[in-house]
Amino acid sequence: MIPRFAPGVRLHHDKARARWVVMAPERMFIPDETALEVLQLVDGARDLDAIIEALVTKFSAPRDVIAADVRAMVQDLTNRGALQA
Repeated sequence: MIPRFAPGVRLHHDKARARWVVMAPERMFIPDETALEVLQLVDGARDLDAIIEALVTKFSAPRDVIAADVRAMVQDLTNRGALQA
């Protein structure tokens, strides 16, 4: 599974507010720090396992814990229409 942003959805750094936002048609949301770490790795080229592995390496955390959190978040954002798999 290679997650990517849905058409019209993008991760954007809002310089005026000095924070990252996910912009979508007629809506916007502000990802928390954990979601941002994942979303910054969503590039349409990395598969879910590569994203998980990058986070395991970066945070030296147990793979099963990170994998469960990332899969749940990606599924939630897919259900909301922000990501596609």
